[in-house]
Amino acid sequence: MYVDALELLKSDHDTVRGLFQQFSDAKEADDTERMRTLQQRIFRELEVHTSIEEEVFYPEAEKVGGEAEDLVKEGEQEHHVVDVLMKEIAALQPDDEEFVPKMTVLIENVEHHAEEEESELFPKLREAFGDERLQRIGGELAEAKQRHESRLSSEGDERDRDELYAVDDQD
Repeated sequence: MYVDALELLKSDHDTVRGLFQQFSDAKEADDTERMRTLQQRIFRELEVHTSIEEEVFYPEAEKVGGEAEDLVKEGEQEHHVVDVLMKEIAALQPDDEEFVPKMTVLIENVEHHAEEEESELFPKLREAFGDERLQRIGGELAEAKQRHESRLSSEGDERDRDELYAVDDQD
């Protein structure tokens, strides 16, 4: 499969941006059930995206050195902040006082991160890597993405089964 690494990552960013807009709409409608569903979808997308960036993309980008390396190191720290926020949000209910403000901060952080990658890092890497290398990295990203999505799906299935059995045990 031929996929440009930067286009794949930008597509991921656009997917999350769409989910952010849906979350905002649900927030305006005070639809807490929809907010929880969207929060879970956003987290899944972010988990996969940050995993493939850190596993495949960032190590390649760091090799460019200079400002690209600095942007990667900053990006890793931004991922860490998002991970912390996701753990805190996961422990909350959508009607908790802190849920929406924490989601708002998460959204703002992710939007800043994506914008910085797209406007600063990606152009440097397009020039440094060239089309052939971006295609190779894109293939590696696509494979890693499929692997991480499969892992999360199987973990989700396990949680669903565990929850089902826990309910059955209470009867």
